[in-house]
Amino acid sequence: MRYQEAWDLQEKILKENLELKIRARHNGEEEAATRHHLLFCEHDPVYTLGKSGKKEHILISESAMQQKGIEFFHTNRGGDITFHGPGQLVGYPIFDLEKFGTDIGKYLRNIEEVIILLMKDYGLEGERSPGETGVWMEPGHPAKARKICAIGVRCSRWITMHGFALNIHTDLRYFDHIIPCGIQHKKVTSLERELGEKPDEEAVKQRVKNHFCSVFGIQY
Repeated sequence: MRYQEAWDLQEKILKENLELKIRARHNGEEEAATRHHLLFCEHDPVYTLGKSGKKEHILISESAMQQKGIEFFHTNRGGDITFHGPGQLVGYPIFDLEKFGTDIGKYLRNIEEVIILLMKDYGLEGERSPGETGVWMEPGHPAKARKICAIGVRCSRWITMHGFALNIHTDLRYFDHIIPCGIQHKKVTSLERELGEKPDEEAVKQRVKNHFCSVFGIQY
């Protein structure tokens, strides 16, 4: 799915939930009938820049991007520059945090926990890096630190959108043209690179979904 398609779909769902909140408040209802969504997709090659990101973290010209068939979007999510493309699981939780706890920091840590639990399923140790949102491997060793999952979100009246990008068997050479997440001198990695083999994508999706349910206390 092209990035714009997914962005438009998220905005549509977010708007529907916001209208439900406004209606509930107008009617004096204690809780709006908002619905939670977790969208999974895989994008055509695209670089996306967060609302406070720096364009100088893009190391490739617009003409070179066009030649390589890479799109670019300046988005309304948090975070800096990242890449989405084939072999990557992009997840967009559209949740009403008034039903989970109105704490963005906790929400981000919960998404990290989902990915850390997934990595444990594959015998890998995912970790947090202080002050750097996302999931890393060996973040305490500057020469070895590498990011496997980027996270960037937006929240409007406690409805979330955007989300995470987990490298399954992504072509990591795309990251050579940016400073990923605006963090100098740190590498990126994928499940395939760490495992030495390509994991089954459908199995990864199912595990991520299951861990979302356990971490957030969701039933579907």
